[in-house]
Formats: sequence, C-alpha cells, structure tokens
Amino acid sequence: MPHLPRPPQAVVFDMDGLLLDTEIHYRASVISAARERGLPIDERVYEGMMGQPWTGISALFKRTWGDGFDADGFRVLWLEHFHGLLEKDLRLKTGVVELLDLLDTLGLPRAIATSSAHHQVEHHLARFDLIRRFDAVVAQGDYREGKPAPDPYLVAAERLGVAPHDCLALEDSHNGIRSAHAAGMMAVMVPDLLAPTEEIEALCAHVAQDLLECMRFFEVVEAG
Repeated sequence: MPHLPRPPQAVVFDMDGLLLDTEIHYRASVISAARERGLPIDERVYEGMMGQPWTGISALFKRTWGDGFDADGFRVLWLEHFHGLLEKDLRLKTGVVELLDLLDTLGLPRAIATSSAHHQVEHHLARFDLIRRFDAVVAQGDYREGKPAPDPYLVAAERLGVAPHDCLALEDSHNGIRSAHAAGMMAVMVPDLLAPTEEIEALCAHVAQDLLECMRFFEVVEAG
C-alpha cells in the first residue's frame, strides 16, 4: 500500500494534466502553431513549458526563437489552436470524481493551485461542474512567483487554513513537484506526458499511476 509521511489534512491539486487531460492538447497546439509560422520546434520546447506561468513560457520562446520573437503574438495563434482542440475533446483524468467523492466523505478541504488564469479554470471545470467541489482556487494573479517557486502552494495552504506540512500536493509536472516540495508539502507525482527524473523522484513522497491509486493514501484515515 502506498503511504505518506503523515496523514494529509488537506489536498492541493494541479489542474492541467492532473485533473484535466489538457496537456496533450497544449503540446499538439503549440507544435501546430509553430509549424504554421515555420518555426523549428521539438519536444524539449514543450517540456520546458510544462507547469510554467506565461512569463516563464514567454522567456522560453525568446530563448528558443530569438530575443526579438513576438511571444504575445504567437500566444494568440497557439491558443486559437488549443481552444479548437478543447472544443472537440476535453476529458477528466482517471479517478478525479472518485477521489473528490472520497475527500467529501472524509471532510477534507481541497484547493487547486495552477499556472492557468482564473477564467480558464472556470471555463474548463464548468463543463464537469467541478468548481463547487473545491474550497479555493489559486491561479494567475494570486501569487508573486509561479511554479517552480513555492508561492502557488503556499497561498493555497493559507486559504485552506492548513499548514503546508500537512497538505498533500498532487502534480503531473516537474516544475509543479519542485513548487510543492519547496512549499514543504507532501508532493506526489501522477505522471502525464513527463516521467519523473531522478531529481524529481527524490522530491516526491510517492509516484502514483493515477488518482485512483492516490485514494489509497486515505484508507487508514477512512478506517480510523
């Protein structure tokens, strides 16, 4: 049975690639937008974007395609591709509803800590009526520095009224794990497009196959 250093008193979720199966669309859309512009791109560019706020992504684009690159203009094209894909196919990741149901039963508070904007969180989760199932949503504009800095997770813990030490953080990205670990949380990676490296595994309390596996962390709590 997977176990954690201590029983979680709250759970903080990433969104893209953890709750929602969106990372595959982010990857496809940035690649298709780059090709439309005739820009060279490989997997390393997308991997560097994962878990980053727009400021980090913009800086990555300029390192990749030159200081004079119009990152904001490219973002418009990229998001057009992305939203087109989302309208056709947006799904929950395996185990989302089951884990939230269990947290309801246990009475444990939960939050979202994401690099996405509030309007994106509301739009995406509204399709599945999930916003009401979270006690707090921490998104762009709610913190000073984005992931991999600890700020998003520290703000989430503060809003939940639970010490970071007692929070379980669920993440699919390397930068997200770095952020959660730096905040002092029990960080668990549920890999999506990126497998954990040795560095990331060392920061994790556990690496889970999916959110259904994460439910097993609470079996002792439920039995008690």
